[in-house]
Amino acid sequence: MGELTANFSAAVFVFCFYLAIVSAQKLDTFSREYGPFNETHYAIFEVETPATISNKALQVTPDSASAGFNMTYNSGRILYKQPFKLWEGDISSSRENPVASFNTSFLINVYRPKNETPGEGLAFLIAADLNLPPNSYGEFLGLTNATTDGNDSNHLVAVEFDTFKQDFDPDDNHVGIDINGVRSLRTESLTPFNITIAPKGPKFYNVWVDYDGVEKFLAVYIAEQAEQTGPTPPKPSSSIISANLNLRDHLNQYSYFGFSASTGNFTQLNCVLRWNLTIHYFPDQNHTWLKITLGVGVPILVLLIMGAVGFGYYFRKRRMAHCNSNLAGALKSLPGTPREFKFMDLKRATNSFDEKNKLGQGGYGVVYKGFLAKENLEIAVKWFSRESIKGQDDFLAELTIINRLRHKHLVKLLGWCHKNRKLLLVYEYMPNGSLDKHLFSEPNIEPLGWSLRYKIVSGVASALHYLHNEYEQRVVHRDLKASNIMLDSNFDSRLGDFGLARALDNGKTSYAEAEGVLGTMGYIAPECFHTGTATQQSDVFAFGAVLLELVCGLRPGTRIAGFQLLVDWVWFLHRDGRLLDAVDQRLYDEFVAEEAERLLLLGLACSHPTASERPKTQAIIQIISGTVPVPNVPPFKPAFVWPAAGHTDLDSSSVKTTSITTSTSHSSSGWSPQDLSRENYTGNTDSLV
Repeated sequence: MGELTANFSAAVFVFCFYLAIVSAQKLDTFSREYGPFNETHYAIFEVETPATISNKALQVTPDSASAGFNMTYNSGRILYKQPFKLWEGDISSSRENPVASFNTSFLINVYRPKNETPGEGLAFLIAADLNLPPNSYGEFLGLTNATTDGNDSNHLVAVEFDTFKQDFDPDDNHVGIDINGVRSLRTESLTPFNITIAPKGPKFYNVWVDYDGVEKFLAVYIAEQAEQTGPTPPKPSSSIISANLNLRDHLNQYSYFGFSASTGNFTQLNCVLRWNLTIHYFPDQNHTWLKITLGVGVPILVLLIMGAVGFGYYFRKRRMAHCNSNLAGALKSLPGTPREFKFMDLKRATNSFDEKNKLGQGGYGVVYKGFLAKENLEIAVKWFSRESIKGQDDFLAELTIINRLRHKHLVKLLGWCHKNRKLLLVYEYMPNGSLDKHLFSEPNIEPLGWSLRYKIVSGVASALHYLHNEYEQRVVHRDLKASNIMLDSNFDSRLGDFGLARALDNGKTSYAEAEGVLGTMGYIAPECFHTGTATQQSDVFAFGAVLLELVCGLRPGTRIAGFQLLVDWVWFLHRDGRLLDAVDQRLYDEFVAEEAERLLLLGLACSHPTASERPKTQAIIQIISGTVPVPNVPPFKPAFVWPAAGHTDLDSSSVKTTSITTSTSHSSSGWSPQDLSRENYTGNTDSLV
């Protein structure tokens, strides 16, 4: 028996070592699907100004919503930040060796504003770096410029979708394969295929670009997609244009993938609505040897693990039983003892937690829609994702707080469920979903009317005042944002998601989290990055972000008119005497100007960089109702100064130091005016990020 075990172990060792060497010679695969797009994608893509991410798309040149940009004579690039190794060895190795293969598809909408003449074009690009060449507008499509066009040192390959005829173009509606310049290696007019890149009115095209790194062959396919959010059409059987192309002859060994575009004397909107990218690339050498090393170590590790499995299983069962007992006791001892649901009932209500019933997902769990047939009741079920001691703490914290809250503008808790470390909360179902779903709906959906917006923000203010002042313990929500504001059947607002909320002990004014700053960027007050604490003032800051978001129809992190944050743009319009220009353009003139100005000024007041200068919730309610005027808002956004005057109001015993550092201004006054230039005006926001 011992000899058989030894032989088996040796066989496992040799087999794993062989697999490691074989796998080390294989390509790695990168595969991602992106879209619709939002401000979180700025962390993934290099967005070269004036390109932006807005209206759920990559706007490779400025879109009509970014009124601060000149629409003519522009160029932009948006590239995936990670480079990929396209071949093995140095430049002297054989050109016959394989290079990386890739398959990409993307949905584009090239739109001509007011049906004017379009220009100039959009391109799918593989480039040597992330930089946008200067003066690459017009005919150069963001690829090159008059000085560099055609130079071998450009190291770029592109597939262009050209909408303006130059002397070297076949027409004003063609696709081309470009190498190091805009004079294409091959072109193909799209008119015979009944394809118009920039037609009159919106039209969506799905494009596939395939490259075979063994055969060294590039092919491009195009098909019209009926609707923006409709199903992807089948890939055509025949390509529109193709070429034999060895990428090794033209590109850097490490290259970037993405898009470029330009406008000239004529303009168009160059929008990428969805992007799927799969690349079979070469791993770095250190990665290769890591695999071989792992091949040697894995068999030994497997034998050790097998020996520990029995002990680990036994220990886990004992620990689980102990945790279940502790949590069950804590739940049953809660004041009022909320209703306990059976897991099987919730599983049946949500159709086994079907993906089709998924309402949303956050850092603390997934929310599903359910229906309790016996009670004829629709519910929302939140399944906590962190099934650990920390997850149980989050679960208990949310349940403890919301169980005793009673307010018409808070989401009502119905009960809880705990079985085999599965932690679930059951809430009243909100048929109209979350506020952000309506603020940022599809273009063909009617936007929220002004009266509804005003009613919603009034309700949220009332709920926040209750948490801060009227509940038996002061509660800080810590994650106030549009996606956590739910809307019932009458579009009355209900503040929800108390996963980050904490009740403050008597005499305390702030809550510190050992993990550091929690919440959502754009809604986090600047002082939180220095103190690591949440306060009522930081909740008010988040409410200010929601106010501006609701009135403007733009997310707090929207880059607009040269500004990095929405609040800076609104403050600029306030200084310029054009505050009402910030109102959601989709409302046209169907809003009450006095109310809009009131909410915008209140949003700026709540966004004051100095916490002590922000209004209290009682004043906020009175301002919204029109019974008291809005506090005076300075024309220039005050500088964020730390430590700020009055910061000692924070409870020093709970302040934690975090690893996040920010740049601060050393101005002696928080009300000091800034330089009138836009660059200096937005420079204030560095301390918020």
